[in-house]
Amino acid sequence: MNEQQIIERLARIEARNQNVELDKAWETSLTRRILLTLFTYLALGLYMWAIDISRPFLNSIVPAVGFMISTFTMPWLKARWIAHRSNSRRG
Repeated sequence: MNEQQIIERLARIEARNQNVELDKAWETSLTRRILLTLFTYLALGLYMWAIDISRPFLNSIVPAVGFMISTFTMPWLKARWIAHRSNSRRG
């Protein structure tokens, strides 16, 4: 491999890494969590309305908020899972 090929390969790797970092930032962003909660609320509200549940949009609040709370606990649970998995591989 010549110097130019190495430079091009490094540039591709750095570009890929930047995309991976942006994807990870999106996955953990508050904006994404809020949008998912909103879409969950709307989908549940429309579903409850379609099956004629009384006060569907009021009743959709609890599951949507539950979903949002679960997204905040996932990073903590993931860290615990990784730590447990790392410890079990060492032993």
